[in-house]
Amino acid sequence: MKQRITGFDKDDEDHWRAILECGHRQHVRHDPPMTTREWVLTEKGRDSRIGIELECKRCDEDPDALDE
Repeated sequence: MKQRITGFDKDDEDHWRAILECGHRQHVRHDPPMTTREWVLTEKGRDSRIGIELECKRCDEDPDALDE
């Protein structure tokens, strides 16, 4: 299920996560060469992604299970 990004935070290991409108969180790592997301490295880059939709696998699996 597609959900819009409403913000960003970091996990306990200092990795960026998108906060989705459903309340779930999804990692958005810049991990070349596997994943290139240079935009996640700057505040301006992250701000440019607010409102973009990501596929929320948690909503597909269990929409009532929210991450803390």
